[in-house]
Amino acid sequence: MRMDTDMVLARLVALGAEEGTALVTLRAMAEEASEAGASRALERLGLADAHARADLGELRQLLSAWRDAKRSARDAVIAWLIRVALALLLLGLAARFDLLALVRR
Repeated sequence: MRMDTDMVLARLVALGAEEGTALVTLRAMAEEASEAGASRALERLGLADAHARADLGELRQLLSAWRDAKRSARDAVIAWLIRVALALLLLGLAARFDLLALVRR
């Protein structure tokens, strides 16, 4: 999509230059059109107000906190699974070598 837009813009600039329009004027028109398009897109997304930058910053912080919480929860679950596996291994070894009989005495 971006490549097509760039090619069309390059063709329009070349065509304007061939027809006598100044290259500076064509570039200024393209820049103004892109600014207008970006403003329109931000408005459609609801990000055109003065608080949009702060809102995006807060959303980034929230997303970062969510990722940290997921990572911490995953790490805690893995640590507990390892502990349970080691405890089962120790119990298995104790049963295998009949170490439970020593405890009963």
